[in-house]
Amino acid sequence: MSCSTFSDNMTSGLNRFNTTVTVDEYLAESNVLFYLSDALTQLLEHKEEYTHFGVTRYLAEYFSSVKNCNHIFFREFNYISATPHNRASFIKVFWRCYRQIGKSGDLLSSLDYSSLLQLLCPDFPMEIVNSAARIVSMDDGLDCLMSFSDFIYAFQLQFYYQEFLDSVLLIYQDLLAGKSPNTVIVPTSTTVEQPPCLITEENNKEQDLEVDASTLAGCIDTLCDRIKYSHPPMSCLQEALETGKVSYYSLMTSLAKHETINQIIGVLPSKTDVLNDPEMDQELDKLIAQIAVSPSSNSSGSAVGMLKEVQRKASPRRNIHHRRKMEVESDGSTEETDSSEN
Repeated sequence: MSCSTFSDNMTSGLNRFNTTVTVDEYLAESNVLFYLSDALTQLLEHKEEYTHFGVTRYLAEYFSSVKNCNHIFFREFNYISATPHNRASFIKVFWRCYRQIGKSGDLLSSLDYSSLLQLLCPDFPMEIVNSAARIVSMDDGLDCLMSFSDFIYAFQLQFYYQEFLDSVLLIYQDLLAGKSPNTVIVPTSTTVEQPPCLITEENNKEQDLEVDASTLAGCIDTLCDRIKYSHPPMSCLQEALETGKVSYYSLMTSLAKHETINQIIGVLPSKTDVLNDPEMDQELDKLIAQIAVSPSSNSSGSAVGMLKEVQRKASPRRNIHHRRKMEVESDGSTEETDSSEN
């Protein structure tokens, strides 16, 4: 499964050769300038390393990592949340790194999932994890233990559509309070520095109260017409709002489980296949077989080497700068260094 949200721009209506799309529109929608700016910033910060193999090779490696969704490892939250492709990439990486938790049947708390996310992004906000946990647990609170398959789809919805969901929650809270939805101030930023905690322990129970679904649908339709950040298709939203009354949590649960939304984001398989990753399983099987037949397989050094190979092939846990740092070492050492990591 590839990160289609980035590469599909080259084959969709947003094709750079499409005469109906202006240059400015293409650059804005594809975020090319954002990635180019980040690439140059990283190049300047680590220029001593890249002089060994050239700027052209560096840029090729950078954009290859962006295309393959490997560019978000260990980057700061502002970066991984800056574009829809980055968010989708992070969701994919989280799934691939931790799906074994689901296969083992372990149930984890929101704090446990937050710890796992922070292994990939050290400053990942707890607020997003808590919001996803509330979609899963609803009345059971944040201490509820959740399966991996339940959590990851709620997390996907919450993280990918963060700004949209914040706006919907503001509208919902105003409807509960009897206020006019037209007074709602919606966020305009396309990135989230530190998302506001719109659901607190005090008002958490209010999100189980129901409002008129048709009224909420009309407000959301108006919202979608004036926002620029990502939101689910209106057809999916209308389908989730077909009932007479709806609570915030019931709406979020419906959207998190909606297969069309999952397909549009394009990085997770369907829920029936969420624990399967044939590509990684095949890679791991090969490496385990190598360990089993290796004459020195009983040696701890050999085992460590194989485990490092698993990381490199199946789940590249290093950013591009770290990999390039190791590559230009001339003494043949395989010792890892943190000097080039962000």
